[in-house]
Amino acid sequence: MWDLWKKGFFAWEAATAQYLENVLGDPTLMNPMGNVLTAAMKARARRQRLMARWWNLTGLPTRQDQERTLHALNQLQSRLMDLEEKLDGIQQTPPQ
Repeated sequence: MWDLWKKGFFAWEAATAQYLENVLGDPTLMNPMGNVLTAAMKARARRQRLMARWWNLTGLPTRQDQERTLHALNQLQSRLMDLEEKLDGIQQTPPQ
């Protein structure tokens, strides 16, 4: 029973793969879909620019501002941890 099901599934999968390869490789379908994707990406970019302007007008930080601040905080935290490690090393070595 299992072998029969597997053979049927593999036959269906091969036929479906061949059909989709033919359909998705057709330029009459792909060119309009590419245009739709291009338009969607342009609309997304415009929306992001408009939202960044709006946030700036309200005086609140944009996403990029927040990411820059977070990056600077992470760098400061890393430097502070390095200094603490150096200080611990200095305090643990006996004076000569």
